[in-house]
This record gives sequence, structure tokens and C-alpha cells, in this order.
Amino acid sequence: MDEGHEMYEMQFPAPEVGPKNGGLTMVIALQGYADAGLAVAGSAGHLTDALDHRPLVNFNNDELVDYRSRRPAVTMVGDEVAESADLDLTLQVVRDNAGKPFLLLSGPEPDLRWDAFSEAVADLAERFDVQRTVSLYSAPMTVPHTRPLTVIAHGNDPELLSGHRTWGQRVTVPGAASLRIELELTRRGRKTCGFTAQVPHYVAASDYPLAALRLLEAVADAGDLDFPLTALEREADKVAELLATQAQESEEVAGIVHMLERQHDEEERRRATLESNPLVREDGTMPSADELGAEFERFLASQIGEPSRDDEQASDSPADSVDDAVEDEVRGFDGADSGDAHDSEQSDDSSDSDASNGPDDSDDSDGPDNPGGRRPRRPWFRF
Repeated sequence: MDEGHEMYEMQFPAPEVGPKNGGLTMVIALQGYADAGLAVAGSAGHLTDALDHRPLVNFNNDELVDYRSRRPAVTMVGDEVAESADLDLTLQVVRDNAGKPFLLLSGPEPDLRWDAFSEAVADLAERFDVQRTVSLYSAPMTVPHTRPLTVIAHGNDPELLSGHRTWGQRVTVPGAASLRIELELTRRGRKTCGFTAQVPHYVAASDYPLAALRLLEAVADAGDLDFPLTALEREADKVAELLATQAQESEEVAGIVHMLERQHDEEERRRATLESNPLVREDGTMPSADELGAEFERFLASQIGEPSRDDEQASDSPADSVDDAVEDEVRGFDGADSGDAHDSEQSDDSSDSDASNGPDDSDDSDGPDNPGGRRPRRPWFRF
């Protein structure tokens, strides 16, 4: 389509994507939304640092990026402007440890033309016979770093969600370009899912490699891919040691962590109880038979109600009213808006705001502690 060709350019000669065996996975890791702990950017950066990759599609920044809201860094040398950082939004062919190809869409989240962008990405997914698309997110949550990091899954394919905790309810969150892509792919009947890492809110503004590690483990499982994760595991261990030291040196910090631990453990017990027996109330007691009967009567009364039109005749019997109410309920459920089923990441505007005010590291030089020129990690934890 013309809009798509204005929006991106195919690399020539195009790298080999691999045989169309129905197993190609596309990973979406767009920076700028739901990236607590820089987990999304860290995941994409780790894959390109550790694995062989070739550009396949280059998107046109002038069509998609508002430079005033996402100003690239400019370097001055000898009083002269020497260079400006590139905002590369690309689709790359990456090969895992076994040489199996997958696609990686990474770079800044577009500010403009979300509809056209999502349609273009969906067109590319169909063109290269992508079998499944996995989107990455990371949300700041009131959870302690001393408990296992949870990854929440959502999507339209039960097989991709198997083994993961899901939202299990209707959730409304701010929109994102990657969510629009998921919606467009779902409309076209393509398999898609998303993984959201729950990051402790007090590390949301700093690199938190454990979140990136857990996201990549989920991607590897969903796409049957083999990723090199040893370096990321070491980085996660180092940050865990820094957090433990900070908690030991401050009674205030230790108190906050202990409070979060109690809240987390209570919530896990409540969740386990509800999953084992949905009838159990939050206080752990079971409703009596009379209470269940009264609740059922209230439900029926709320469903029957009065006729909505003045000239509508009442049913001849209570059974007819109940049947009509059930039919109305079924019709109402079938007509419910399904679009929000894909918007399942939790949002924390205040924590995201804190994340945007974190300190910047300008040292991009290579070295033994900074392979591949990646920015060195500087702990910056806000309790």
C-alpha cells in the first residue's frame, strides 16, 4: 500500500528470513510506554547485543516521530555540532543460539499515525508469514524485590498463555502503539500475546535487568527460541545485591520492604484461596445456604426488573420473565465490546513520571564492563 511504502523502506538486498515453515515469531519491544525498570528497552538491547541480527525494514521517523516530545541527544565537539543520536525504529531479522530466525520490532514508540503504523506492521507480519506475535511491557507495581518477579500474560491464543498468570478480568489502560498492533492482528485472525513484567515501583526509574530476564524467558518459551541469558542473569544478581545492601543500611528502607512483603504474601494467599474455591470469601469463611439462596434471589430480581416500554405487556408467568431475562443477558454479553480484552497492562502514571526524571548516563564507551557500548548501569532506587 502507498502509505506503508511512505512509512518504511525494505532493506535491499533483504536478509534471509528463513523457510516459511509456519514457525516464525515476531517480538515487539517499543520504547516509551510501560517500560518500568527499562525492561523493554533492555530486552531488545540484549537480543541485538548478544545475537546475530540484520535490518529488514527501516521506518521513516519523519512520518512517525514528534521530535519535540522525543528530542534526540546531540553531541558537540570543539564547539561544533558533531552528531545527533539516531532514533532507529526497525524490524530486524535476529537468529537465536540455534540459528532459528525471528523478527524484532524495536525502537521508539511512534507518536503519530498509529492506525497506519499498526496496519503496516500487520501487513509485514502477513507478508513474512509470522505465526505468532509477542509484545513486551513492564509496569511499576507495589511489590517487593525480595519476592519472585511475576509476568502477567494476555492474548488471543490459550496455548501462548499456558503456564502464565493472566489478568482474568476486564481491564482498561491507556493505549499504546503495540496494543494497537495486537488489536489489528487479532482482527486479521493472527495469533498474538503480550507479557507484562511487574517491577517494584522503587526501581522503576533504574535499569532492573531481572525484569528483562523474565520477559525474555517468556518470549523464548512462547516462540520455542534459545536465548543467551547468562550475562543478564549476572546483571540481575548484581542489582539484587545492591538492593539488599541498601535495605541493610537503612531501617526505613527495610521497613518499607517488609511492609510490601506482608502485603504481597497476603495477596498471594487470598489469590490461592479464591482459585481453589471461588465461593470462599476474603475473610476465609464460606457463605451459608441461606446466604447463597438470598444472593441468587437478588440476582434474579436484578435481571427481571420492570418492562422498559410503557406499552410492553408483562409476562404471563415468572418462568417467562426469567427466560426473557436470561436471553437479554446472553445478548448483552455477546454484544459487549471486546476491544478492551487486549488492553490488559496495568498503568501507574505517577511512577512512569518518576521514571522519566531519572538521571541519564552519557558514557557510551566500550570497555570490559560495558560490552557492545551499552550504557553502564547506575543504581537509582527511590523508596
